[in-house]
Amino acid sequence: MYRQRLYETDCSFFHFFNQQNYLTSTMKYVTHFGGASFTILFSLSLSIFASGALQRTGWTALLALIVSHTVVSLIKKRVPRNRPYLVLPNVTVVDNPFKDHSFPSGHTTAIFAILVPFMISYPILILPLFLAAVLVGLSRIVLGLHYPSDVLAGATLGTVSAFVSYILMMYLPIM
Repeated sequence: MYRQRLYETDCSFFHFFNQQNYLTSTMKYVTHFGGASFTILFSLSLSIFASGALQRTGWTALLALIVSHTVVSLIKKRVPRNRPYLVLPNVTVVDNPFKDHSFPSGHTTAIFAILVPFMISYPILILPLFLAAVLVGLSRIVLGLHYPSDVLAGATLGTVSAFVSYILMMYLPIM
């Protein structure tokens, strides 16, 4: 019964955000900041071309991305949760939606994995970077691709991966 109530709450929040059609066109662009192309290119570019603390933070972000996505891949194979547009009625969904499993949100995981190291290293940027990461997660719901719990799990996984990577990088002799 508790599990059913959680699912119903998840679906209610999903429908609320998914039905905000005025956000759809903007969120189609925002969502790409959590995609593989952007997150890999961003962290790899800083790792290679930046210097000093910025370069080290880029390496930390790249490590967090690798760690988090290894875990995401394992979870998606073990937790075969269908995406909401496949299960729920009246869902607004983008063109060419993903066909893999919904839990956890890979885009949300990725954006938190690469931005949290910058939040740690540059505390003045916490608010704008956190808001950017939250918008990517919200975009996944608005576009009909993830439940809110998928996004929360992704944000948690990305954040934990970033902290673990940050700690590991303190002991690695890179730069």
